[in-house]
Amino acid sequence: MKIWAHRGCSQMYPENTLTAFEKAMNIPNLAGIELDIQLTSDGELVVIHDERVDRTTDGFGYVRDYSLKELKALHIYAGRMKSETIPTMKEVLELLAPELKKDLRLNIELKTSVYNYPGIEEKIVKLVGDMGLADSIVYSSFYPESLVKVHELEPTAKLGVLDDLLSNCLYKAIGLESLWDDIEKGSIALHPGGMHLDLPIEKLQNRTVRAWFGGHLYPEQPTGRLMSFDKYEAAGVTDVFLNEPEKYLN
Repeated sequence: MKIWAHRGCSQMYPENTLTAFEKAMNIPNLAGIELDIQLTSDGELVVIHDERVDRTTDGFGYVRDYSLKELKALHIYAGRMKSETIPTMKEVLELLAPELKKDLRLNIELKTSVYNYPGIEEKIVKLVGDMGLADSIVYSSFYPESLVKVHELEPTAKLGVLDDLLSNCLYKAIGLESLWDDIEKGSIALHPGGMHLDLPIEKLQNRTVRAWFGGHLYPEQPTGRLMSFDKYEAAGVTDVFLNEPEKYLN
């Protein structure tokens, strides 16, 4: 089973922060790191999961209503740790670049299913390309139109379809692949919720299936209690996004 750090090492450190990503990038044999991107009011790419800042910072309101300078004034706290700020996508790529140029991979989720940020696809594809990291990136989204735009901008980009249900992921992927002649059938990865594997393995046609286990909820438990991957492997899962990857690989 290939293991990815879900929003970095997000069980022990604040999710989607430079600390969480730095801790993850140094884990031996980690397949990759997952994160989420949105746009500020002045068009800057920032790394944060929720459309609102309330849960993870001391601020209030929507990410899209803040300028980058205003977002950077918010604090992310984690117990006795010093506070951090919401990172820009460029800051994260600069941090991870040495490992991304080796074997580490980065899954960038475009948070466009609730609010369709105009131009976000163009901005992230250009940034990744300018930094020479295109081969190390997987782009995913719950909103298929974002994946269409990414493919049009970068036809060789690796894509992953997000949904709660595995069946929805599969049928979205098949639909996307039918749009293009320049993409191999079966090459778009499926990113379902790990508790919603509602298809028999034979229907998956040997696709990459990266299952996510969001939040700090069952079946993951803090303090070192580990998941068993047997039933997920039997269901065709090839990779998992976990909040505590360090417990499995260290």
